[in-house]
Parts: sequence; C-alpha cells; structure tokens
Amino acid sequence: MRRLAVLLTVLLGTSVLVSTALPAAAGKTTLDDVTVNGAFGEVPTLDYQAPFSAKKTAHRDLIEGDGEKLKKGDRVSFDFAVFDGRTGEQIESSFGTPAQSLVLDAKQAYPGFVKAFVGSTVGTRVLIAAASEDGLTERVTMPGVKKSDTLLFVVDAKGATQSLEKAEGEPVTPAAGLPKVKLAKNGAPKIKTPKGDAPTELVVQPLIQGTGPVVEAGQMIVVHYTGVVWDSNKQFDSSWERGQPAEFAIGTGSVIAGWDEGLVGQTVGSQILLVVPPDKGYGESGNSSGGISGTDTLVFVVDILDAS
Repeated sequence: MRRLAVLLTVLLGTSVLVSTALPAAAGKTTLDDVTVNGAFGEVPTLDYQAPFSAKKTAHRDLIEGDGEKLKKGDRVSFDFAVFDGRTGEQIESSFGTPAQSLVLDAKQAYPGFVKAFVGSTVGTRVLIAAASEDGLTERVTMPGVKKSDTLLFVVDAKGATQSLEKAEGEPVTPAAGLPKVKLAKNGAPKIKTPKGDAPTELVVQPLIQGTGPVVEAGQMIVVHYTGVVWDSNKQFDSSWERGQPAEFAIGTGSVIAGWDEGLVGQTVGSQILLVVPPDKGYGESGNSSGGISGTDTLVFVVDILDAS
C-alpha cells in the first residue's frame, strides 16, 4: 500500500461504538469478535469489546461482491475507514471523497491489503486487522495512536483496472522547435531541450495519443514522468528512476497549474510533453529542493497510465 499518510486524507472525527465494561486481553481477540455496521458504500461503524489487538495481520470478508475477480497487478479503487483497535476511535475515512487506489502488488502496496483483495471481487467489503508488528502504525502521525496499536480497516472495493506500464497509442509528430524526446526500451524518456528562449506560454504537445478514457478534473491519475529545466536541460525529477509511478488528484490545485491545465482532457495511454513557464509552475519563489529558480521554464514528459 502506498504510504498511509497519502491515503488517509480526510479526518471525520467520529468514534466507533465500543463496550469497555469487560476489556479483552490484548492479543486474544479475533476478527470474528468485531461487528461492522453499514452497507457497502456507506460509512461503517464498528461494535466490539476494546481493546482489540492482533498478533498477525488478518482479514475477513464482510460483504461478497459480484463484480470482476481481482488479480495481482490490478489497480483497485476503494473507499476505506480506519480505526484504532486499542481505543476504538476512527482515525480517518475516505468515504464521501474521490476513491483511493492501489496496485495489488506487495512490492508497491501494503501486503495485508494485497492479500485481502487478490482473489476477491469488485463489490466486496473487507475487514482488515493490521498488526503493529508489520510496521504500518509507525507511519501514522495522528495524535493518540501508538506504535503498538492494531489498526482496523473497513475497505470497499469499488472497481479495478489493469494499469499500463507506459504510454500506448499512436505516435504524434510534435511541432517544430520543441524539446526532443527519445524513449528507452522500458518507455523512460530522455529529454533534450533546444537552444534559444523558452516559450512564454504553456505548451501541451501529445507525443503518443492514447485510446483510454478522458481524464477529468477531480480524478486520481497515475503517471510516469520526467522533468528537466529548459535552459540547462538538467533533470530535477523522474518517477522512472524511482521505479514507481506517481499518483495524485488532477484539476484540483494539488499539483502545479501547468499539469492541471495540460493533463485534464487528455486520454489514458497518452504521452504528453509539457513546457511550463514559471507562472504555471512554481512561480517567483521557485522550488529550492528541486534546484528550480523563480525564472526557470520546466519541461515534462508525462505518461498517463490510469485515471479513476
């Protein structure tokens, strides 16, 4: 699973229904002792005897879906709520917000989630107890959550797609005067900027025209990208080198304006060359951590792998 801090984005502040009259001994409770209330797609509440502690990560299907079967490598979109097993407090929830997503691959996602969903079906609601020994709790910075706590997730699998590994579609001949792009066998781009002044307006140039769905504002998109500075041709960032695509909301102001304006309306599978002037990038302040000044024009090559 991606870092928990990225997924847990909306704090609701509600609590679980917990009985504390006869506390259970830590490590003695099981998922069969937890009752989950609420239909698929609704914010769940839990009813159990606190504290809840699991020595090993485990899961239990609550509602069996009738959609397509989920397999390794699928990108699953889902809603979730997570509770602190020790206190019963709801920590975070994504219900009522754009769906989260993860790839069913233990190298890219939290293994407990992968195990819970591979072989399951779209439409399934699952209860997952994430044991503290797996280290997931260490990534939670919410007040009151201890590293020794078990986390209880209720997760609704809403859909699944097979994400692309690189852009796929028809090549497009770019306009003259733009940076040259050469692709490695795995699809990673090498960018060479031309001599001369950079464009002063945002340039959006498809290099590969994908045939997938149109990207809409508010969606979560999955991309591979590389970015360089126009004047120096110096690379400042690349998801390809990290070995994992990036995922973020598009058209919502969570990324630079050049990306929001340039990627909304494109199609999944496309590769887009973006030339981003400072006012559509990091502005006058630049980005010191990336070595970007307030006057730098940026060039990105972006492969749109998925959108949901």
